[in-house]
Amino acid sequence: MENAQLLLFIAATFLLAGFVKGVIGLGLPTIAVGILGVVMAPAQAAALLVVPNLITNGWQIATGPGLKAILARLWPMLAGIGAGTWAGVGLLEQQKDGSATLWLGIALVLYALVGLKAAKLRVPAAAEGWLGPLIGIATGIATAATGVFVLPAVPYLQALGLDKDELVQALGVSFIVSTLALSVGLLGTGALNPSVAGHSALALLPALAGMAAGTVIRNRISAGAFKLCFFAGLLALGSYLVLRAAG
Repeated sequence: MENAQLLLFIAATFLLAGFVKGVIGLGLPTIAVGILGVVMAPAQAAALLVVPNLITNGWQIATGPGLKAILARLWPMLAGIGAGTWAGVGLLEQQKDGSATLWLGIALVLYALVGLKAAKLRVPAAAEGWLGPLIGIATGIATAATGVFVLPAVPYLQALGLDKDELVQALGVSFIVSTLALSVGLLGTGALNPSVAGHSALALLPALAGMAAGTVIRNRISAGAFKLCFFAGLLALGSYLVLRAAG
């Protein structure tokens, strides 16, 4: 692929990924890593995502209702994410057969189907203290292996009973911690360097444009419609990962 075509391909990928993130609060790394994997290694795609992930999730956090309360409630999980990601440093570069992505996609599909059937998963408040760190560590290891931050953090957060805006803000907090932890690992393996960081900054523009458009839609839909979009989006993301890994 020629340079001009590659740039257009990357820009279109981030525009689409940003739009999905704007609507349902997640999907930027899932879509971008999946599509960019056609033209580059997973570790390269993950490195290209660093700046867009940091800024879009920062925006998502800033526009939420109550950051202090979210941090107070989620810090055990967030600490686990950091520990799990650093423990799994190097797994992304070792992934050759796509098996981690395949299982991630299957788990997403199953969770989305449960959600679309209106089954309500709930985490008792008393369990958050011990379950949060375990969820965080598992999410961190999955992040280190796939470059995608969704499992099992997203089902856990959704099961906390947060409202639409609280959930989107909590997702942003979780994803920005995952991005920072993964960035440290990518720096250590050499996948993230000043040149890649510059290219990552350029990818921010289409990601922000897409996210702005998606946010407008999210602000105009009801809580019920958001829930439907949320699980349908997870189903689409999971199906895409399964098809890509299997192909």
